[in-house]
Amino acid sequence: MSEAGRVPSPAAPPEVAAAAPDDRKGKEPEREKLPPIVSAGAGATAGLDRGSKGQISTFSSFISTVNQKKEAAENRSSPTHLVFPNIKNVRDLPPICLDVRQKQRISTEASSSEMKAPVLPEPVLPNQPKTMKDFQEDTEKAKSSGDWKAVHDFYLTTFDSFPELNAAFKKDATTSFNTIEDSGINAKFVNAVYDALLNTPQDIQKTVLKGIINSLLREWKGPRTKDDLRAYFILLQNPQFNNTSTYVIYAHLLRQIATLVEADHHFLVHWFKKLSQKRFKQLVERLLQFISLRLFPAKPEEFPPITKCSWWIPSASKVLSLLNTANSLVHPPLIPYTDFYNSTLDHIDLMEEYHTWQSFGNSHRFSFCQYPFVISIAAKKIIIQRDSEQQMISIARQSLVDKVSRRQRPDMNMLFLNMKLTRKRADLKKKLKVTFVGEAGLDMGGLTKEWFLLLIRQIFHPDYGMFTYHKDSHCHWFSSFKCDNYSEFRLVGILMGLAVYNSITLDIRFPPCCYKKLLSPPIIPSDQNTPVGICSVTTDDLCQIMPELAHGLSELLSYEGNVEEDFYSTFQVFQEEFGIIKSYNLKPGGDKIPVTNQNRKEYVQLYVDFLLNKSIYKQFAAFYYGFHSVCASNALMLLRPEEVEILVCGSPELDMHALQRSTQYDGYAKTDLTIRYFWDVVLGFPLDLQKKLLHFTTGSDRVPVGGMADLNFKISKNETSTNWLPVAHTCFNQLCLPPYKSKKDLKQKLIIGISNSEGFGLE
Repeated sequence: MSEAGRVPSPAAPPEVAAAAPDDRKGKEPEREKLPPIVSAGAGATAGLDRGSKGQISTFSSFISTVNQKKEAAENRSSPTHLVFPNIKNVRDLPPICLDVRQKQRISTEASSSEMKAPVLPEPVLPNQPKTMKDFQEDTEKAKSSGDWKAVHDFYLTTFDSFPELNAAFKKDATTSFNTIEDSGINAKFVNAVYDALLNTPQDIQKTVLKGIINSLLREWKGPRTKDDLRAYFILLQNPQFNNTSTYVIYAHLLRQIATLVEADHHFLVHWFKKLSQKRFKQLVERLLQFISLRLFPAKPEEFPPITKCSWWIPSASKVLSLLNTANSLVHPPLIPYTDFYNSTLDHIDLMEEYHTWQSFGNSHRFSFCQYPFVISIAAKKIIIQRDSEQQMISIARQSLVDKVSRRQRPDMNMLFLNMKLTRKRADLKKKLKVTFVGEAGLDMGGLTKEWFLLLIRQIFHPDYGMFTYHKDSHCHWFSSFKCDNYSEFRLVGILMGLAVYNSITLDIRFPPCCYKKLLSPPIIPSDQNTPVGICSVTTDDLCQIMPELAHGLSELLSYEGNVEEDFYSTFQVFQEEFGIIKSYNLKPGGDKIPVTNQNRKEYVQLYVDFLLNKSIYKQFAAFYYGFHSVCASNALMLLRPEEVEILVCGSPELDMHALQRSTQYDGYAKTDLTIRYFWDVVLGFPLDLQKKLLHFTTGSDRVPVGGMADLNFKISKNETSTNWLPVAHTCFNQLCLPPYKSKKDLKQKLIIGISNSEGFGLE
């Protein structure tokens, strides 16, 4: 586990009581001191990568100045160093990102009134010093004349306190902004000021950092206002925090934001989602870099010892979770969910992180598993595989012990799941081993893959009737036909679970909605009466399966005429089952309730819910229980639905250059003329032909989680006539290529081979 994982949560500072003035005793709870902002050594005093223009003075000198000002202003003894009192009655890192064990989706729109930000006082703000136009004119004059006094004065005043920040950047200083959707901040002005900051002289940049320390110190004194949240929102966007010399200040800013109450976090979440994609991405990248450099600092002397800043990573992770929540509220998201991955975490002890999370959940000890959105799919696969291996070893050991205790001779085959012998659910936890009757040879992985390919091909055949193939969306969906026994669907779920459990990529095409349902809930409920596989669905989900029907329902919602008279529909749907038309009411008495302009939204929602949830409940429930009978691991709770799909089917992103680098050769060398022809042709293929090649040689047109290298792709020399087409062994990801004499001949034969082979397609 990372060093950060061995320390308390960021809301558990050292128990150091702060002295309070006599006139405030009894009016506010006694506060605790947080670790001071200390000088972080030579690295902390270095300039902001601007050569010899100057250096940022030490943080201790900033602090001395702040303390002197406070002593003069408040006429009382100041602390010997900068301290941040702890807030009482605030939970450790309030759960905007809930425990992934619950896998609940937070809905800030549906928050109760208590969850909304409280009515806080609106302070009297200073007069707005300059407009954006004034600032830009001053900056241009300074660049041409070299006189930066006006610009310096602006930054000095603006960043001196939270009220000054609000006065400078509020759209209207006289207007109170109580809506959660509007921060009231002039974003263009904020961007202009920050964009200009890094191009100003060093004394201005130092002035800004000094002002931020001043502001953070004052913020822990006295009551909080709504304008303080706006100030946090503004300060978090400061590009100076890209530099490691500012990380001590940045860490304290993150800590103050992380320990805000949940209602305040809801305000910030909604303000974050209003940022431009560029600014939002910058915030995410800055936080990820902060975590990475704290874990693996290039110059350890730049930062305080880990024992004195154990709260840095938990605080940054919490703020990152606010951004992740904001991103999930926007459709489409501002950035892909993969942009939250921190590849640095691939190099820490992930299993220790996982076991810490298993033992302590979301309290007491920090673990990156509390924030699974930062863990890459490759890292999650490692966790799942190792957790699976541990379960496999445990089950195999128990099987061996049972055999010995009965004085029976152990058989090594008992350590594997042989499909002919499977009778117990526990056996599913064993490593899968496949033997084809009448076929000699050991299963080194190829037979297992071939078995999956053959079985999946048969199960999804239209004649079997379990699944319906939709040509418009190129995917399968569960048949709604009623039957007496749904065990076949349970078998399919088991097969999918076994594939994940044994790291086999399947060539199946379920829509994303399927994987969302598969994680609803992510663990089997203890109460058997609890529904499973039921999730919130929309027309977007339906569009991924039945695009034409989804389009028709969307047209109904936007229809400007009289819905009742023109459509003459009721809350009733009809389905054909074995040649018989059956009707189903979407709600009690639905056949007598007309669809109108007023209730059409309800009709569409009930219709979609019927198609994707209710009409296939028994089928999907059996499938759900089958899958989770194999993948009954808490590690599965770390996954998003999209990540489950990648684990089952692989990624659709192809990188043929990576495949070229990792390809092995048998009978050929990579410098041989035929091989050079081959890669010239393949790299020049359009995407559809590249996918056909991958499907032809591996049985799937998708890539495993580990990338092309995990395919173990091999090109073997086929000593046959060059008139022959290439041959593939999908169970070994092997292409047998005759030694074609020309690039034209190779290209022609290869296209014919990959375009006309049956393969293991599903259609």
